[in-house]
Formats: sequence, structure tokens, C-alpha cells
Amino acid sequence: LIERKPGALRNGAPFADLPAPLRQLKHGLGRHAGGDRIMAQVLAAVPVAGLDAVLVAVELVLESGSLSAEHILNVVARLTASEPPPSVETHLSLKEAPVANTARYDRLRGQAEEVGHA
Repeated sequence: LIERKPGALRNGAPFADLPAPLRQLKHGLGRHAGGDRIMAQVLAAVPVAGLDAVLVAVELVLESGSLSAEHILNVVARLTASEPPPSVETHLSLKEAPVANTARYDRLRGQAEEVGHA
């Protein structure tokens, strides 16, 4: 409901007792145009990433002073990212490293004359 009607954040009773970081974010976004939409995007991340991760991300973003949903969601993604898979050991190796040679593509085009269009 909040994603469709972000204005409900302003007067909604369930949002009166938000955790302190979210209250600070809501207060900070109150001065920005579209602040309700940004807050709705942040709250929509809670079911996906968890409340603790969102609260930590909001605290970090509040410290930086750059209040945007993209910044908060980026921090949430970095906090909840899993480790990359381990590299695979292999006996394969390159004998000759590839070289960037864009002139090869010009040879593929051939000697055809280019047609100038209007």
C-alpha cells in the first residue's frame, strides 16, 4: 500500500513508532520533494533485506548526509551481499594473450563503398 500511496506515511498511525534511524530519515526527507516516495522505497526494502540491514544502511547514509533511496539501497545491497564463489583451479592456461586489434574489423567490411544517405 505504501508503494502506491506514499503520502500515507505522513499521517499513518503505524508509522508513528518507527525506529530512531528511520524517524531521522523521515524527518530529513520531509524537506525534499518526493521524500515520501523515497521513504516508501526504503521501507519496501525491509521485507527483502531485513530490518537490521536497512537500519544500519540508513544510519550510514545519515552520517554521509546524502539522502537518496538509491544510496540507501546500494548500502543495503553491499551489507547483505554474499561472498563471491571461490575461483576454480584448472590446468588450462593461455599460450598467447589476446590482443585488442580493431583494424581486423575494418578488413571484414571489405572494400565496399559506403553509401551516403540523406
